Amino acid sequence: MSTQLPNCIPGSPWLQLRHWIADPIQFQEKYSQLYGDIFTMQLAGLGFCVVIGNPQVIQEIFNRDSKQFDVGRANALAEPLVGRNSLMLLDGDRHRRERKLLMPPFHGERLHTYAQQICLIADQVASEWQVGQTFVARTAMQKVSLEVILQIVFGLSDGERYQQLKPLLTAWLDMTDSPLRSSILFLQFLQRDWGAWTPWGQMKRRQRQVHDLLQAEIEERRQTGHQGRTDVLSLMMAARDEAGQAMTDEELRDELLSILFAGHETTATTLAWALYQIHRLPDVRKNLVQELDSLGEHSAPMKIAQLPYLTAVCQETLRMYPVLPVLFPRITKSAMTIAGYQFDAETTLMPSIYMVHMREDLYPEAHHFKPERFLERQYSPSEYFPFGGGSRRCLGYAIAQLEMKLVLATVLSKYDLALVEDQPVQLRRRGFTLAPAGGVQMKMTGKRSTPIYSTSI
Repeated sequence: MSTQLPNCIPGSPWLQLRHWIADPIQFQEKYSQLYGDIFTMQLAGLGFCVVIGNPQVIQEIFNRDSKQFDVGRANALAEPLVGRNSLMLLDGDRHRRERKLLMPPFHGERLHTYAQQICLIADQVASEWQVGQTFVARTAMQKVSLEVILQIVFGLSDGERYQQLKPLLTAWLDMTDSPLRSSILFLQFLQRDWGAWTPWGQMKRRQRQVHDLLQAEIEERRQTGHQGRTDVLSLMMAARDEAGQAMTDEELRDELLSILFAGHETTATTLAWALYQIHRLPDVRKNLVQELDSLGEHSAPMKIAQLPYLTAVCQETLRMYPVLPVLFPRITKSAMTIAGYQFDAETTLMPSIYMVHMREDLYPEAHHFKPERFLERQYSPSEYFPFGGGSRRCLGYAIAQLEMKLVLATVLSKYDLALVEDQPVQLRRRGFTLAPAGGVQMKMTGKRSTPIYSTSI
């Protein structure tokens, strides 16, 4: 390397990788205290990665022409799960084509169509709770988010295929539910199929079963038609690019799995964190419930989603508990200078959501949950970016935010909940993401009133 990488962490790449897998938050806290808001780690098998917690540097990266970076190649770790046709693994013209085809189902009027469904799903899951019964918040929210994926994205709400996919997807995702089990995603020598009894063998078999079920659904839709349907899969199948070409079956399958991984685990985790903080801090719960009650009964879901304090609670949850410790890496395709730093070609840049979101100069008392900060100030796209930024901003950010708001509103307007233990909950790695250790134990203490959402939009 002709240019010295900034603040290289000394020591074994294997030990750094071990620390990164076990606790990426503590890793970043340790080295940001030593080196400031930009440093370079060396991870065994992955090479040098420049971790950036400086908003000015990140803003310049976001503003650069996307052609100057390889992002798909930098995300190769995810290919065994989502497939080579996933939007997150594409660059250039192919990325632009797929993104354009996938955009319509996740924005605009489509959100009105999905809002009612989200409320009904949340109500259905929560109705299973009993007064005095203990439940795990993340598990409950995982049920909600999985139903949202199955019904709104896959277009399945009943039938044999739905019944097969539901437990299969849960079992598949739970295979990386701890730092140790997540190691399989980072260590290629563990990615060997030595039979059904090995972790990778189990993962690949479940993946093939999911592929087969999704392929069968796609083929059935092609035969019976998908006109008039509003689920994301049907809209994806109907989409055409500028040359009049539709997405292939393999592209459809890989994008469905990408949405599953990007939208199911992440939303469930964020909702669990939100419930934790809302019920840990009496004033937050009081303010939120008062705002919900002020709407009266039978409000339209989209009106609920516009409530300012509810929005601020969701924003603060996403700030304090980024589901991903860093953004997807970007590899420089040529030598470049960014905000005064010189980087050679083939340098991996990794903007850190966590480091920026915990900056005291942006977020005073950053380790305290304070939704009010989002009512008092607007943050720039390089100061607050839970869904990424630039040309790689998460495609489903609007529906993810809508789901968070409507699920919280549905649950809190009907049920009184409480934390089982008044103990701090720690972050723990779960695959590529971070989740609350133990999932947040809660119990229902009573029922409130009728739903605040309307039965018609």
